[in-house]
Amino acid sequence: MALYKLLLPKMGESVSEATITKWLKQPGDRIDEDDTLLEIATDKVDSEVPSPVKGVLKEQLYTVDQTVQVGEVVAIIEIEGEEEEPTPPQQEITIPSATSSEEPTALNIPGIEQLPNVGVDTSSAQYESTLRFYSPLVKNIARHEGLSQDELDRIQGTGAEGRVTKEDILTYVAHRDSSSKSEKSLQTDQAETRTESPKMIVTAPSHVHTVANGNDEIIEMDRMRRMIADHMVKSTQISPHVCSFVEADVTNLVLWRNKVKDAYKKREGENITFTPLFIEAISKALKDFPLVNISIDGYNIIKKKNINIGMAAALPNGNLIVPVIKNADQLSLVGLSKSVNDLAQRSRANKLKPDDTQDGTFTFTNIGAFGNIMGTPIINQPQAAILAVGSITKKPAVIETEYGDMIGIRHMMYLSLSYDHRAIDGALGGTFLKRVADYLENWDTNRVI
Repeated sequence: MALYKLLLPKMGESVSEATITKWLKQPGDRIDEDDTLLEIATDKVDSEVPSPVKGVLKEQLYTVDQTVQVGEVVAIIEIEGEEEEPTPPQQEITIPSATSSEEPTALNIPGIEQLPNVGVDTSSAQYESTLRFYSPLVKNIARHEGLSQDELDRIQGTGAEGRVTKEDILTYVAHRDSSSKSEKSLQTDQAETRTESPKMIVTAPSHVHTVANGNDEIIEMDRMRRMIADHMVKSTQISPHVCSFVEADVTNLVLWRNKVKDAYKKREGENITFTPLFIEAISKALKDFPLVNISIDGYNIIKKKNINIGMAAALPNGNLIVPVIKNADQLSLVGLSKSVNDLAQRSRANKLKPDDTQDGTFTFTNIGAFGNIMGTPIINQPQAAILAVGSITKKPAVIETEYGDMIGIRHMMYLSLSYDHRAIDGALGGTFLKRVADYLENWDTNRVI
């Protein structure tokens, strides 16, 4: 019999690790090809790992709740044959585990190519914390930036179980560098009362402790809700939020959709909702105002080349997820509609892939689906803006005509934009939002889809 080494497969360019949440097969169980062996969770979505071979599960190399790097061996499968089964070509990347004696290098850590000139100083600290686990990528960045073990332990992690992700440590470094002058002054002023001053003050979210009485029910947050909570707190701490509002007359849009929806469903086999229409208008406005399609790194503004729009989707369990439509500006309205329907269906069925939630540059949320007329959403970091639309309601409104003004019943809707005031001022944010409304108000009722 031969032994087959099952590696944790690649789950997208920006995903370098996952946490095992459940083993579906136990040692000694027979396995058919494509049988699901285990379930894993990344920072965004849950996935399943199937077996590429038929045999018997001989050994599980990791337990539930352990974090595994992409390319690590997670299980040994006994298959027919006389020699050890070679590793499949697509899984040849081998990432050192947290307990490996081999130092990680910039060549074998997924995603490290995005960090220019990252060297490894083998004489620096080993970062073997007893407080929590650090991935090889995080430890490598810490070495390059000269972070002490104490500094690394103080960084607030947003990953699974509070782990420090690549984004967490890069945000910390950017904040530390931009604040170095003021922090040096602070250290000088407090030298007599403090023996050691941190390079930056990390403010942990405050916790209000309450006492539950006998009639109260205590519900522990699940993994996804904890990540959402940490992500929202982090966003409000990072970005000074500003919100602008406009009211749009979307009567032409509503009448056009009512006219084409039956024929579209008959032809395409699915519904055309308002969401792709909104996303198309947002994509056009982002091309007009590229400085809204940005991220912020310290005092640098990163203007994104691609327009990747995330759409916030409520899950049946009450949680929230944001799948991303990549290159939305390059899709036709039919393409947008099909992408929206596909992502929405797979979100509700928990079938999203890790790449489906990565690389968003702007987020859209439809709070009108819940009967809300407007809202002030929180920015989805590391983006700089998020747009919300409220419910479409019929209202009396003034209609300007060549024969004078008149009162009519119109379909009206509020749009709100929350944006990062570090880079987007009221003039830019307000003008961008008005442009989105203009595209919706001026919808061509004769448009052919």
